Amino acid sequence: MPDDIIRSNSEVVLIGAGIMSATLGVILKELQPDIKIEIYERLDVAAAESSDAWNNAGTGHAAFCELNYTPEKADGSIDPKKAISIAEAFEVSRQFWSYLVEQNKVPSPDNFIKSVPHMSFVWGDKNVDYLKKRFEALHSNPIFSKMTFSTEFEQLKQWMPLVMEGRETNEKLAATHMPIGTDVNFGALTRSMFNYLEKLDGVDLYFNHEVKKLKQRDDKSWRIKIKNLADGKTRKAYTKFVFIGAGGGSLPLLEKANVPEGKGYGGFPVSGQWLKCTNPEVIAKHQAKVYGKASVGAPPMSVPHIDTRVIDGEKALLFGPFAGFSTRFLKNGSYLDLPLSIKANNLFPMLSAGYRNIPLTKYLIEQVRQSPQDRMKALREYLPTARSKDWKLEKAGQRVQVIKKDEKLGGVLEFGTEVINTHDGTLAVLLGASPGASTAVSIMADLVGRCFADQIKTPEWEAKMKTMIPSFGTTLNDKPELLEEIRKHTSEVLKLNN
Repeated sequence: MPDDIIRSNSEVVLIGAGIMSATLGVILKELQPDIKIEIYERLDVAAAESSDAWNNAGTGHAAFCELNYTPEKADGSIDPKKAISIAEAFEVSRQFWSYLVEQNKVPSPDNFIKSVPHMSFVWGDKNVDYLKKRFEALHSNPIFSKMTFSTEFEQLKQWMPLVMEGRETNEKLAATHMPIGTDVNFGALTRSMFNYLEKLDGVDLYFNHEVKKLKQRDDKSWRIKIKNLADGKTRKAYTKFVFIGAGGGSLPLLEKANVPEGKGYGGFPVSGQWLKCTNPEVIAKHQAKVYGKASVGAPPMSVPHIDTRVIDGEKALLFGPFAGFSTRFLKNGSYLDLPLSIKANNLFPMLSAGYRNIPLTKYLIEQVRQSPQDRMKALREYLPTARSKDWKLEKAGQRVQVIKKDEKLGGVLEFGTEVINTHDGTLAVLLGASPGASTAVSIMADLVGRCFADQIKTPEWEAKMKTMIPSFGTTLNDKPELLEEIRKHTSEVLKLNN
């Protein structure tokens, strides 16, 4: 073996410097301060892909406004289960972020989170009826008790004056309003967490380092071959536990790990674009995240919304996203990503999922063919008075939707996030997209429970988890007093509306 190969040993290797790795790294370091962690990132900065502020909606996804989390069942009733689960998960994130702020592990919350009301907005008899049923299904739950519903023109005008400009008073419109919604700069939060981690003993963060191979050894530990993209040198890292949180790059790395649990998984990439407002007067008129209904066949990440954003201290206004198709798995990826990901074990699931998702294919083709006039037409459904000169097109992030093997259907396309871990708990991989970053803390806490099963049962780890996340191990929707207490505390710490 050549002498110039660098070797290192650690207890944990995190691949990808996004919100998931940052969250897991901080949790593990808090639970076990002497744990040795190595982090490898292909790019030259943290949070440059899916976690970057311009590559995601910045919505603190709490299911307050996202209609795709409350499907209408065959009998016409609304299923609130997924929305409640996501709302619970976001409360967990708020608790953890509050802990980091209180302990001075990240800077002021002003840097990464702001209060922005969350709204759902629809038009037409059928959609108005749906939204009313959705409101009734959610509002009875304590976690959604602050939500209000209205079809009154003047009330809607008060909530979203820019959206109501130019509309007729007799239009059939409805909206729900949640005053405790948030806008989150996940890129800033991620970089703050890595800045904290880098200062700790036993944590090494390597940028411009690309993982080339992963192999499990006979003793269940892992050998990882990494290339330094700056000087071309090779590194070999030996570790007990590997987490792959590389966004769209996770699937190819899972395939390289060659574990049974990874067989049959494929990925379907979807790219995105935003219309970004360039007129400060227009930007100033809107203060909300207003979500509508997705087109037939559209993936959840393509639900149209007109968003107030606060990025690096500046208020912005975005509309979209407009979906597209690229064979890249990452914004900075290769056009060969998709073809190279197709293997014998996932070919049938991918073909099966593709056959059953022809409307999605049709939708993406239509999106790719859109002209600037088509995009402005879509915008004017939300902002009737929008002028083309006030908006410009910006490239957004790249997402890979999960395709997994299914015994009955052959293969299914999943739109959520999915964590895969080996039976021995030595490797875990996060695949998928929304609600992703907003629920990172719940996802990583669950991962720790699965992959560090013995340690999490110890009094020390359990007590620390409750310190970081006071509601750890319980649910809030069925405990209104505890929910109110925790919301009040996190709102004060994070400087949010309660």
